[in-house]
Amino acid sequence: MDRDEKFMLIALEEAEKAAGINEVPVGACVVVDGKIISRAHNLRENIPDPTAHAEILVLREAAKILGDWRLESATLYVTVEPCPMCAGAALLARVKRVVYGCADEKAGALGSVYDISSDPRLTHKFLVRSGVLADKSRALLREFFARERNKIK
Repeated sequence: MDRDEKFMLIALEEAEKAAGINEVPVGACVVVDGKIISRAHNLRENIPDPTAHAEILVLREAAKILGDWRLESATLYVTVEPCPMCAGAALLARVKRVVYGCADEKAGALGSVYDISSDPRLTHKFLVRSGVLADKSRALLREFFARERNKIK
């Protein structure tokens, strides 16, 4: 198991917590110098707050813990490809890398629909690694949405 897989497992634990409280199962963690600085899962339904995506929550907490909004040495791990809001937050936080599990073909902003990470018009760029433990992330999402569809029937 490589380093990225190790930290993605932590993000997956967070995604499972989200599923357990009827949130879309997305989890994330921020790592600096090989240490987890923050971890979170989606809380949009429970707070309620449209910005309470796992990525936003971990970036806020990491900035608070580090005492700086510039997260230039941080890697953001997230189970699903970030949306435009979350990819933009990673960009504005100046993260070094974003590592994600499965792609989001409907709203992904790191290669699927948009690619904020490499837009030449923007002043910051960050590295992206996709597909890390993607099958596990995708399975969590499929199980969650299958349960949701069954509730409606």
